[in-house]
Amino acid sequence: MTRYQHLATLLAQRIEQGLYQGGERLPSVRALSAEHGVSISTVQQAYHLLEEKQLITPQPRSGYFVTPRKATPPMPAITRPVQRPVEITQWESVLELINARLEDDVLHLGSGMPDTSQPTMKPLWKIISRLGQKQDPRILNYDNIYGVYALREQVARLAIDSGCQLSAEDIVTTTGCHEALSISIRAVCQSGDIIAVESPTFHGTMQTLRGFGIRAIEIPTDSVTGISLEALELALEQWPIKAVVVVPNCNNPLGFIMPDGRKRALLSLAQRFDIAIIEDDVYGELAYDYPRPITIKSLDEDGRVLLCSSFSKVLAPGLRVGWVAPGRYLDRVIHLKYIGTGSTATQTQMAVAEFIRQGHYQPHLRRVRAHYQRNLDIFTHWVRHYFPCGICVSRPQGGFLMWIELPEAFDAVRLNRELRESKIQISVGSLFSAAGKYRNCLRLNYALPFNDQTERGLAILGAAVERAMERCMSPTPQAEVREKVEGGTSIKG
Repeated sequence: MTRYQHLATLLAQRIEQGLYQGGERLPSVRALSAEHGVSISTVQQAYHLLEEKQLITPQPRSGYFVTPRKATPPMPAITRPVQRPVEITQWESVLELINARLEDDVLHLGSGMPDTSQPTMKPLWKIISRLGQKQDPRILNYDNIYGVYALREQVARLAIDSGCQLSAEDIVTTTGCHEALSISIRAVCQSGDIIAVESPTFHGTMQTLRGFGIRAIEIPTDSVTGISLEALELALEQWPIKAVVVVPNCNNPLGFIMPDGRKRALLSLAQRFDIAIIEDDVYGELAYDYPRPITIKSLDEDGRVLLCSSFSKVLAPGLRVGWVAPGRYLDRVIHLKYIGTGSTATQTQMAVAEFIRQGHYQPHLRRVRAHYQRNLDIFTHWVRHYFPCGICVSRPQGGFLMWIELPEAFDAVRLNRELRESKIQISVGSLFSAAGKYRNCLRLNYALPFNDQTERGLAILGAAVERAMERCMSPTPQAEVREKVEGGTSIKG
């Protein structure tokens, strides 16, 4: 951390702790320079960074002042889904979401797209270009059904950071994490079975279950500690559940990191009831604290955990390079991959392997982690500034996704339709539920470039949310009539 960043962090902490109140004048540049023994330009850079985060506001000839702020919104409470197996719905809404990606003039505030514009991506572009220029015949041929060996070696090496001891032979490359999840689900379940899932959870997992005729039972999930082990245990006692799908690290959409003790307890529960754990770790590398959190797979001694991940969220989704470490289900996974997609595209596997081998991956990872954490601070301020009171906001510990919960009567689906006129799209909460719950919630993406367009989009969204909240909180004409009749008032006309 540079000197100006360190000073900016210190001042931001003082503001958060209330040592500098909203509207209060901050020390002058010269005073801070003398107090901290740094140059005037260092203080100016620190103030500029705080101004970008909208924590302070400059006033001509008067200095810098703390921006008046609303109270920090509370975090979402533990969810309360219907705890019985249900058929998955919401496909039409998911289809609408993915089709909207093709519209370049729409601001996608809720997408799961990372920032692919970072300068640390340039070596990857060069490697891809160089592979094409070499006209290496390998990139146009089928590769091993397991995937490019050099890539699997690098994945096994990276997995050490998450506590896993894997070899290249333990890993199968896939076309993104989505295929890894898909073949993992089919490896342990068949049509008519039941799988337990976090609630809310990734809509792609839900639609995969729908496509295979598998029912889901949604388990209450806390926005800090993750899936309720007590509710899961009760469900396992009542229903013939075959597996549980979890995103314990930098969860999508809530952003939590499941504590290590609860990861161990979840594994013990799976062992006791002899079920598989399908672990989606696609955001795990983007945890803000170092070292990155361990995976449940790292605790697995009997091969019941199928660990799924990809480079889609750390590098770019268009690479379509994912992988799965399926443990005891390896033979089944290989067969399913063979009858599904066959071997994965070779060129991008080779490019990612070379990117890691040359030492570009870790610097890129450090950069995007810091970038997303900084973005979270700014985005949180914007949400607090532009959105009305009465909302709950998640506190992501990694990744780039934020979950916002609005009053129960709020309809985010209707809001999304209204926003289309402003060329804005969000991810509505009902996509993340098997039964279409969470219509009063939405997911936002803070990997977006922080420019005037993004801030203007959030301002429009915040104003629309405020209008919708006023609409849903005010009684309908029918309700007013009913209230007057019940109160004994005569209504004429």
